[in-house]
Amino acid sequence: MDADVPALFAIFSDPETMRYWTTPAMEVIADAEALLRDIQHHAGAGTLLQWGIARREDDLVIGTYTLFRIDTEHRRCELGYILRRDHWGRGLAHEALTAVVNHAFGTLGLHRLEADIDPRNRASVRSVERLGFTLEGHLRERYFVGREIQDSLIYGLLALTWRSR
Repeated sequence: MDADVPALFAIFSDPETMRYWTTPAMEVIADAEALLRDIQHHAGAGTLLQWGIARREDDLVIGTYTLFRIDTEHRRCELGYILRRDHWGRGLAHEALTAVVNHAFGTLGLHRLEADIDPRNRASVRSVERLGFTLEGHLRERYFVGREIQDSLIYGLLALTWRSR
């Protein structure tokens, strides 16, 4: 919704929140407008599903979680998520990720999920490990973001592992 643009900008323009993302922080509100258009386009094409994480009390979007690079032939996709910094440490990411993993393996019938995480992002590593994701690889110097280069940890989770936990 267009009304969510300021909330998306608040999330994606914070350099600390974006520190481990694969793109730099947004600089202008038009970037958030473009992001929303991109989300809507890909949702219509079935190539990306991105939901907002909203506060219960006022429905303000404070984060997003995403299934992207959806490959229906191989029944796999990648998982992404971000949460506004002032909401870190409250268990909201775990709650949202549990819902999206259930959706991926249940409703969508996927077989495999992957998460690509900067190894310095210990909170994110803990989040996926808590869900049962397994570290499958460490890719060195994978992303150039702003003025730094980032490594990448690749985590995987199989539907069978999720169901058997």
